[in-house]
Amino acid sequence: MNIDSVQQYNDYFGIDTLHPLVTVIEGRQGKPLHFCKKLYNIYAILIKDTDCGSLKYGRSIYDYRQGAMLFLAPGQIMGSEDDGKLHQPEGWVLAFHPELLRGTSLSREIKAYTYFSYHANEALHLSAAERQTIIGCMEKIREELRSPVFDRHSKSLIVDNIKLLLDYCIRFYDRQFITRENLNSDILARFETLLDDYFHSGKPAADGLPSVQYCADMLCLSANYLSDLLRKETGMSALKHIRQKALEAAKERVFDTQKSISEIAYELGFAYPQHFSRWFKKQTGCTPNEYRAQVDK
Repeated sequence: MNIDSVQQYNDYFGIDTLHPLVTVIEGRQGKPLHFCKKLYNIYAILIKDTDCGSLKYGRSIYDYRQGAMLFLAPGQIMGSEDDGKLHQPEGWVLAFHPELLRGTSLSREIKAYTYFSYHANEALHLSAAERQTIIGCMEKIREELRSPVFDRHSKSLIVDNIKLLLDYCIRFYDRQFITRENLNSDILARFETLLDDYFHSGKPAADGLPSVQYCADMLCLSANYLSDLLRKETGMSALKHIRQKALEAAKERVFDTQKSISEIAYELGFAYPQHFSRWFKKQTGCTPNEYRAQVDK
């Protein structure tokens, strides 16, 4: 099922459309529904309060726990296979069309909310207080939509409250990163092992430096979640970690005087030795040969 408009989404739930570009849906007020997969061409922020079975979200299968919060951007797919039964929706939905943001600062900033491309197993799990904060933002938007007067202030108030909700979710994700410290430590350890194994194999010569997406796929994470987790834990992005590990591997190999600089460059996936030399000097302040000479001393 393609969700191309707010009107179409409201019709699916059996909810009146109060504004063509934005809606707030309280699930229990909607009609019973059959599960189905949906291609979203609008933004949707969902708080799920009931077991939705085995849910397909992007490339991942996820078993819902109560209180999970998911974020969908245009072009993403989510939903469950139809089991032939009708299910009463629970929880809350805030959905809005990209056109709502046109001409606002949020239109430029929306891509900075990286959790819109997280996998389902990276969903935000809210405390009771956090849940009330998010629902409070949604209720303010709904009140504005129900106002008998839709004036020049209405759009900015709605968009401001959407931004407030998104900013709260950044705070709550920060809390979740902290409270899952043991799990995060395990991910960091596996990431380090992954990079060590990569640079001690023949993969750099064949495939070049590993990308953030490659590392995330190997760890069964989304690229944005991996980078955000690493920033919270170490202060560095995934890309910076990869480059730092590449530099460590380069220094280690330059130290081995049995290999020429050209051989090392090709082993690390550089197409031309001069590119490797320029990159190495930018990182260390000296060329590979100068570094090797310092070590020899």
